[in-house]
Amino acid sequence: MDLFTLNPTGIDGCLEIIPRIFEDNRGRFIKLFHQDFFRDHELISTFEEEYYSISSQHVLRGLHFQIPPNAHVKLVCCLRGSILDVVVDLRKKSNTYKKVNALEINAEKGNMLYVPEGMAHGFYVTSKECLFLSMNSKKFSPECDFAIRWDSVDYRWPDMNPVVSVKDHNAVSIEHFESPF
Repeated sequence: MDLFTLNPTGIDGCLEIIPRIFEDNRGRFIKLFHQDFFRDHELISTFEEEYYSISSQHVLRGLHFQIPPNAHVKLVCCLRGSILDVVVDLRKKSNTYKKVNALEINAEKGNMLYVPEGMAHGFYVTSKECLFLSMNSKKFSPECDFAIRWDSVDYRWPDMNPVVSVKDHNAVSIEHFESPF
């Protein structure tokens, strides 16, 4: 039996990853990453940076990405709580260019999302609080950090008045973004 199940999403290369969960009277054990499994399935298997955020219900973070030369792959999950995770394909030559995919990610299910380079990524917190983990294939680069406005993509968010940062509020719309991907 494999350590993980890979489920395609509506965007080329973007995958839901469901780990095997080991549970007994002591609690649960979940493996988030296994380098050989990722490599064998032609996924990025080296991450240079990881971080977590704690957010309250109705917070929306995104839609963020890094532009070349520091574009990166993300592997994201919730360690506590649940989110609606949203990805937008910004790769001009992709069959799914500008397509939006939304997926519920929650700690109980243990599912993760593999987000390839060239994707804008964000999430909306659906639980009272969320502990969100992101593993990134490249280190954060302020000069390559970018965002598109969350409400400018072809997606109906569950809350059209979420709590957002100034950066996310002032981000450029997808119509005014010239993709380098």
